Amino acid sequence: MGVVPRLVLVAVLAAPTLSVTGCIREPRAAVSMAFVRKAKTPADATVTLDEEYIGPLGYVAARGVRLPVGTHRVTVEKEGYFPYDAIIVAVRMPIKLEVKLTPVPD
Repeated sequence: MGVVPRLVLVAVLAAPTLSVTGCIREPRAAVSMAFVRKAKTPADATVTLDEEYIGPLGYVAARGVRLPVGTHRVTVEKEGYFPYDAIIVAVRMPIKLEVKLTPVPD
C-alpha cells in the first residue's frame, strides 16, 4: 500500500477576512482611548462603553481602553453627581477624554 497524501489547510488569524459577499475586507483597527479624571471627580465613578460596564474611573484612567474604529457612547456616573455622557467617533488616532463630574446641588 502506498502513502496517501493529505491536504492541510491553515487559517491565519491576522489575515484579511472574507465577508459574506466574498469580498476581502481589512480587519478593524483598535484605537486607544485615555481617560483624564479632573480634580474632585470621584475615582469610583462607573464607566460604561456602549452600555457595557468597563470599571471604576480611577482604574480605567490608569489603564486606558482599546476600542474598535466606529461610533461609541461613553457614560461616567456616580450617585450625587450629574452623569457625563459623550458620543465619540474613533478613527485611527488616539482619543483623550477629560471627565469632570459636577455635584448635584442639595
